[in-house]
Amino acid sequence: MKEKVILLFTFFVLIAGLPACKMHYGFSGATIPPEAQTVSVQYFQNQASLAPPTLSQVFTEALRDRLSSQTRLGLVNKNGDLDFEGSITGYSTAPIAIQSTDLAALNRLTITVTVKYKCSFDEKKNFEQSFSRFADYNSDQSLSSVEQELIQQINDQLTLDIFNRALNDW
Repeated sequence: MKEKVILLFTFFVLIAGLPACKMHYGFSGATIPPEAQTVSVQYFQNQASLAPPTLSQVFTEALRDRLSSQTRLGLVNKNGDLDFEGSITGYSTAPIAIQSTDLAALNRLTITVTVKYKCSFDEKKNFEQSFSRFADYNSDQSLSSVEQELIQQINDQLTLDIFNRALNDW
């Protein structure tokens, strides 16, 4: 009987203490200030000379999708409680695995984005940082034949890195 009373008391103490928590934890593990209601992602301008013209739109939408699907925040066009802006600063392909015939066995597509993140409720969380990711493809394939698939893979990695840096304190 005494054990049940202690267990019940512990349960009520835990429940009573939950509203005092400073941050909101979601299913994604994201740490979001409880006051935050909205997130905005500005259009990421393409400043990389070799990037396809659609890359800005594709990347911006990928980041918006990640934030709207993995947080409780409403997506707004600008001035969100949490705000992301930046640009695509690098887009390059290069050989990475040279064979004995001096031909590349693999090529690597690399995309770099610079992100400026602003949290309206905690200036210590604000940052400006470059993120870079890559995907490899066989040299017997042309970049144009695999480019869209590689961009999707790289965008998935980049948006996860940005999400984790902004909302998981990584």
